[in-house]
Amino acid sequence: MAVTLVIGAQWGDEGKGKIIDVLSKNADIVVRYHGGNNAGHTIINQYGKFALHLIPAGAFHKQAKVIIANGVVVDPSVLWEEITMLKNAGVSFANRLMVSPNCHLIMPYHKILDRLFEEAKGKGKTGTTGRGIGPVHADKASYNGIQLDDLFDKKNFGEKLKVQLQLKNKILKCFDEKPLDQKEIEKTYFDLFEKLKPFIKEPYTLIQKAIKDKKTIMLEGAQGILLDNNWGTYPFVTASSTVSGNVTAGAGIAPRHLNHIIGVAKAYTTRVGEGPFPTELLNETGELLRQKGGEFGATTGRPRRCGWFDAVLTRFAVELNGITDLAITKLDILDDFEEIKICTGYTYQGQKVDYVGGNANFLAKVKPVFKTMKGWKKSATGITNYKDLPKEAKDYLKTLEKLTGAKISYISTGAKRHEIIKK
Repeated sequence: MAVTLVIGAQWGDEGKGKIIDVLSKNADIVVRYHGGNNAGHTIINQYGKFALHLIPAGAFHKQAKVIIANGVVVDPSVLWEEITMLKNAGVSFANRLMVSPNCHLIMPYHKILDRLFEEAKGKGKTGTTGRGIGPVHADKASYNGIQLDDLFDKKNFGEKLKVQLQLKNKILKCFDEKPLDQKEIEKTYFDLFEKLKPFIKEPYTLIQKAIKDKKTIMLEGAQGILLDNNWGTYPFVTASSTVSGNVTAGAGIAPRHLNHIIGVAKAYTTRVGEGPFPTELLNETGELLRQKGGEFGATTGRPRRCGWFDAVLTRFAVELNGITDLAITKLDILDDFEEIKICTGYTYQGQKVDYVGGNANFLAKVKPVFKTMKGWKKSATGITNYKDLPKEAKDYLKTLEKLTGAKISYISTGAKRHEIIKK
């Protein structure tokens, strides 16, 4: 049996989609267990190029059951669009896709409130994706949520929606927004429900049986660890917990069943949206990383902020989550650099400091301490054997292992599925 969890070891956008796609080749079950369509995993394979936001990245392997577990918040229109897109590309979901009825629904008012709250914050905005993720989690925590399961009972759904519109329309009125119409929402959601109904099935029993039968399970994390609501750079975080232990809340799998926890990190660092970023490069080097790496969000299209690899934060992610292996992506993007830097520590007011014990305001003021390494100035693109990497690239990777405290078991050298080294 192998229960493998793949999580982001930075601020998201690390290339988890490709790693999950590769590692799901022999999986019996692939599970998305938290987040919503604010996460985007880009995959390139024989079917084409896809940016998935709800369907697990391992869905392309026909033998695998595909599960969206109860920890995921679902926008039904986005889910149906993805199912349709993949079906048109030749991916079959017959007797494969299961969506937990306990998933909370993203409603129209969640997306509107997300936008309004961001606008109201002005310069203090947190940089949300505008997908309604924060408001739907707020409703979930305050007992105001509506679940997929509620759609099976039209009367019950209508009563719950009525209560929420009584609350939400009052808030919208304060922002001079047009009130939402209940009948219009009900029609839209029941139409989508009829399309999605065949896939709405409780997956808990299947998952537990798979564990007992020693099946291979792949768990797919969404956003990066540094966006965790408890351990990330709050308030510049996501609404759900992204740490490894959240597999219990999000998928009903006890932590003791995890055999491998793979943290995915780019060979450099990126971040989308607002928040502190100690190694950010606001110069030509940062722009070069952005252009060479195609650093534009799969979900929002926003340009990503770019900087050197931050070993301090990645080491924290390794410790916090019990990461057993690292997967380093986009190594090839560093091919043309004369020098490459790694952040090995921080200073604040002349004193050495660490990430733990500070906050977002503190992290915005620290100064990174860099180790400078010689670049390889050779192409690493498409290399699939570790021994074929340039010596300087190997030295760089060995240094990352030493600084983060985790072995590097996978190295992505290009966007395509086969462009990867397995050590």
